[in-house]
Amino acid sequence: MPPRIAKLVGYGAFAAILLFVAIFGVIAWAAMPSRTGGIDGTLAAVTWISVGLTVAALIAVQVLVGRELLAFGRGDRRSIL
Repeated sequence: MPPRIAKLVGYGAFAAILLFVAIFGVIAWAAMPSRTGGIDGTLAAVTWISVGLTVAALIAVQVLVGRELLAFGRGDRRSIL
């Protein structure tokens, strides 16, 4: 992969984090309990925690991949692990 493309993809990996946060926000908003019916407080908390942990794991992976691609774009050779 050319270094210029690797740098663009690395920035794209960091931009995807904003998408993950937005998706979490929409799911958290949709899972809010209401007085007129729908999900209750306990199930809302379970939803927020499970989706939050999944989004946190996705963000961690995106940070690792993004840093690696940006380093490759600069010409550094290093391993993720």
